[in-house]
Amino acid sequence: MIQKRLKLLKKKFGEYGIDGYVIPKNDEFFSEYSSKDRLKTISNFSGSAGYAVVLKNKNYLFVDGRYSIQAKIEAGDNFIIKNLSEILDCKLFKNFTLGIDPKIFTSNEIGKFFLKFNKIKIIKFNLIDEIYKDYPRNIKTFYSLKETITGESYQKKITRVSNILKKEKVDYLFLSASENIAWLLNIRGHDNPNSPIPNCRLLLTKKKNFFLFCEKKKLSKLIKERKVAHNQIINPEKIPSFLSKIRVGKFIVDNKTCSIFYENIINVNHKIVKKNDPIYLLKSIKNKCEINNIVNAHINDGIALTKFLYWIKILNKKIITEVDAQNKLEIFRKKNKKYLFPSFNTIAGSGKNGAIIHYRATKKNTKKIHKKDLFLCDSGGQYKYGTTDVTRTICFSKPSSYIKNIFTKVLKGHIAVVTSNLKTHYNGKMIDKRARASLLKSGLNYNHGTGHGVGFFSNVHEGPQAISKFNTIKLQEGMILSNEPGYYKKGKFGIRIENLIYIKKNKKKLSFVDLTLVPIDKDLVNFNQLNKIEKNYLFNYHLNIYLNLSKYLNKNEKKWLASFI
Repeated sequence: MIQKRLKLLKKKFGEYGIDGYVIPKNDEFFSEYSSKDRLKTISNFSGSAGYAVVLKNKNYLFVDGRYSIQAKIEAGDNFIIKNLSEILDCKLFKNFTLGIDPKIFTSNEIGKFFLKFNKIKIIKFNLIDEIYKDYPRNIKTFYSLKETITGESYQKKITRVSNILKKEKVDYLFLSASENIAWLLNIRGHDNPNSPIPNCRLLLTKKKNFFLFCEKKKLSKLIKERKVAHNQIINPEKIPSFLSKIRVGKFIVDNKTCSIFYENIINVNHKIVKKNDPIYLLKSIKNKCEINNIVNAHINDGIALTKFLYWIKILNKKIITEVDAQNKLEIFRKKNKKYLFPSFNTIAGSGKNGAIIHYRATKKNTKKIHKKDLFLCDSGGQYKYGTTDVTRTICFSKPSSYIKNIFTKVLKGHIAVVTSNLKTHYNGKMIDKRARASLLKSGLNYNHGTGHGVGFFSNVHEGPQAISKFNTIKLQEGMILSNEPGYYKKGKFGIRIENLIYIKKNKKKLSFVDLTLVPIDKDLVNFNQLNKIEKNYLFNYHLNIYLNLSKYLNKNEKKWLASFI
C-alpha cells in the first residue's frame, strides 16, 4: 500500500517540475493530533512529530530521538530513517527543487530546514490529498463552555488580549493556532482525534472586534447563543480576499503556526510583526476554576487507573496481550460519565516494546504480556473538564536487583522534580537537570524531555512551558506540566514514571502539587536507595491517593491500595 502511494506521488514530480516533496506531521491547523495524518498516509509512521522527504530515488524520514526505534519498525522498509537534526546535513540532499504545500509550513520552518541547500517550489494543491482521498470529514458543530467551567468569560479574555495589542502598538492578531482560539472564545469541537480543539482561524483587532474563519454550518450553536454574528463569519475560501480588503495596519503573526500561505497574503498590504502568539502564555496559566476542574478530572482518572492496576497486577490470572490491556483500561475509564475519549493513543508496551518510547500496540503487532517482563502503560483521558496523562511501569514477578536499582533511580528523578524549590529552580531547564542527576551518576540517561505543558480540556501537549534541556520559560502559578523521567534498554525493557503536576502558591511560595492519583509500584522500589525526604514523599503521595480514592473502591481494591501506605 505504502509503495503504491509513493509511486503515485513520484509520478507527479514531472507534472510539477520538482525533484522531491516534503510532508510534515502537522495539518493546516498545525494540530499534533489530526484526522488528516498525511505523514502516516505516505510512510506508515504514526508518531507525533517528523518530516518525510520523498525524492525520485530515495525516501527519508526524519524523527527525533523519541521515535528512532518506532520509525524503523513502521517505515523502515520504504524510508531511510534519520535524526531530525540531519535535515540540516547537505550531504543527504543538495541542489534539489522540493515541492511543498504552503498551508502546512511556516516560513521559519522552511528557512531553517530546507532552503539552505535546496530550492523550494510552492504547489497550490497538496499532493498527498491528490493520491489519497479517504480522510474522514467531520461536520459536527462547535460548542461553548460555560464561565463556571472556564473561570473567565470570553469577553474578558478578548479585552486582555486586545490590551496586549495596544501595548505592542499593533492593530491585529491573526490567530492561526486553533487551540488558542478555543481558549479565547471558550469553545470546543469535534474535529480532531484525542483533542476537543475546533479547527478554525480568527482575526482579532485592538478594538476587541473579531472575525471567525470557518464553515458557517459548524457555528450554528454559537450563532444561536449570539457568541458570533453572521457578519463575523468568513468562509475559509474567502480569507485571502477578506484580509486584502481590511484596513491597513500592523499584524502579529505567530512564528510557529502561521503558514507561508497566510503570511504571504497578509504581507501584501500590511506590516507583519513576527512574534509568539501572546495567548500561548495566557492560557498556560490556569485559573482557580480550571485547576479545580482538573483536580476532579484526575480523581476520576485515578479511580479508573487504580482499578486497572489492581486488575492487571493482582486479579487477572489469564495470559493477555498489550491490546487486551489497553482495551480493559478503556473500559475502566468509560465507567465514568464524565469521560469522553483518550487524550492520545495509549502506549501499552510489554518487555522490549516498553523501550519504544511512543510504542503503539495493534491487533497485528500485539505482544503477550509475560509475567517476567516489565509492563509500561502510558495513557490519558479527556474528561468534562480536564485532560490527563499518566505513565506507570509495573512488574508481575519478583524483579531483579538490576531492574529495581534502575527503577529507583528513575523514581528519585521523579521525586526530585516535584520537590523542586521553584525560587531557585525557576525554569524547566534547571529542573530537567535535577530529574536526570540520579541516572547520570550511573552513566544512564533518557532521550526525551522530562515534562511537557498540558492544556485545560485541550491538547495534552501544550507550550510554552516544559521541563527540558532547552526550555527557559519562567514557571508560574497555575501552570500544568508532566513529570516523566525514564530509562529505556533497547530490546529489553522500558521504565517511565509520569504524573501531571501544577504550580501552586502558598504564602508567596511556589511549589509543585501532584494532580495524578495513581499508585507507584512499590515492588520495583529499592528503598535502601531512597533518602528520608524521598521516603516521606512516597508515603504522603500514597496516603493522599487513599484519602481521595478509597471511597470509590471495593473492599479488595481498598485493601490493596492501603498496602502502599
